[in-house]
Amino acid sequence: MIRLLSIELQKIYLNRASRILTLTYFVLLMLISLIAVIKFDIGPIKFHLAEMGIFNFPYIWHLNTYIAAIFKLFLAIIIVSMMANEYSYGTLKQNLIDGLSKKELLLSKFLTVVLFSAVSTLFVFILCLVLGYTYSSYTEISIVFTDIDYLLAYFVKLVAFFSFCLFLGILIKRSAFALGFLLLWNIIEGICGILLHQVFFRNSPTADTIYGFFPLEAMSNLIHEPIRRLSAVKTVETQIGVKNVQDFSVDYSSMLIVIVWTAIFIFLSFRILKKRDL
Repeated sequence: MIRLLSIELQKIYLNRASRILTLTYFVLLMLISLIAVIKFDIGPIKFHLAEMGIFNFPYIWHLNTYIAAIFKLFLAIIIVSMMANEYSYGTLKQNLIDGLSKKELLLSKFLTVVLFSAVSTLFVFILCLVLGYTYSSYTEISIVFTDIDYLLAYFVKLVAFFSFCLFLGILIKRSAFALGFLLLWNIIEGICGILLHQVFFRNSPTADTIYGFFPLEAMSNLIHEPIRRLSAVKTVETQIGVKNVQDFSVDYSSMLIVIVWTAIFIFLSFRILKKRDL
């Protein structure tokens, strides 16, 4: 397993574009901490984000995992390129000639996906601890680790999304077309969502239930947008008469759907590799 992983990491390390994208991704994650310095002081209007409780435990787990997930596209490009380069440079065929089986080949890619996701999750975990202990009003252990399951949701979300990208890379062979298809799929899911909500099941919870089984929507449902959970936003909503009854906790039924989709993507990837004449 370590041998397979080391082969993939060496390929990524030797690729200059992959190194730059990986570095950019982690730099962007670190930029989350810069939210703390956003401050407006215009006459009587004083506004400091860090003092609004956005880095309070346990809310910080929700906020940071949601923001960090936005940057996953950088690693997705590496995953797609990793597969497309195998076809372009002929290394896929060479690996098979050197004795690597198709199963081992796919396993090496999936292990890389899991490693990227695990490192990113660990990075966000450390970032949350540093920001939380610096700015949070609550540092009791029982509060600090409340809602830490957002990290699990974040990890599952990354593994699923990167597995989808890996599948597209294997299926389409060209990184630009694979990323284009990813965008197209996102649009198709959006159109299906509109049809379900506005045409087939208007004003019915059935639309949400069916739509929740779509892969990208299921991944999105793992971590809901956190802004409306802020006490300041809740106060404003209450004042203007908006009732906020949204459940912000991690949705474990969506997590199960996402895990099933991950298994489907990996299985289909293996079937394509097995049948394709390389």
